Amino acid sequence: MLASGGDFVADGLVASFSRPGPNITGLSVFARELSGKRLAILKEAIPGMTRVAAAFNTLNPGTRSLVKETEAAATKLGLKVLPLDIHFPDGVERAFAEAVRLRASAVVIISDGATIVHRAQLGSAALQHHLPTIFANRMYLEGGGLMSYGPDIIEVWRHAATYVDRILKGANPADMPIEQPTKFELVINLKTAKALGLTIPPSLLLRADQVIDQ
Repeated sequence: MLASGGDFVADGLVASFSRPGPNITGLSVFARELSGKRLAILKEAIPGMTRVAAAFNTLNPGTRSLVKETEAAATKLGLKVLPLDIHFPDGVERAFAEAVRLRASAVVIISDGATIVHRAQLGSAALQHHLPTIFANRMYLEGGGLMSYGPDIIEVWRHAATYVDRILKGANPADMPIEQPTKFELVINLKTAKALGLTIPPSLLLRADQVIDQ
């Protein structure tokens, strides 16, 4: 049973989302369009932005495909992506200092287990180096991130319980396609925006599903 993972096909865990295999099923938070959506949101929040860093856990091979997705989406938006590999936990500060040196206007955080565990460190480093960030879900904003756009991860976990219940009641995993997200939420941390001296456009605030202001 898989829950809240990424591209299980690219990772070689399943044959396809619709027919994962005889013994594996679950839920994925992977959606290809998210990379472009996050970049578009950043570009709207930071007019004139042309360069954005994509920070990823260099020890996780699966994150590299997401960096490539981000680079492809950036080209369509007229942006240049600067890959920023991070060694956790001691390389976070150096990575953000490198983003400043490369003149990145913001940082997209490529999500994985390490970035979730070290979200407070990421948020703190971003504030220290005066860099806006966008993450995959609102859990990250507890650490001081600016924005998140992606599936409601709490709801995904709740829904995963229904899969467990069905399997325990005798359902065959081979008959249960891996579900992908269909609903996404935009969360903006105004406290972080104020600390960065950044004014979020009213149009973006109106579209936000949640605004954190304290």
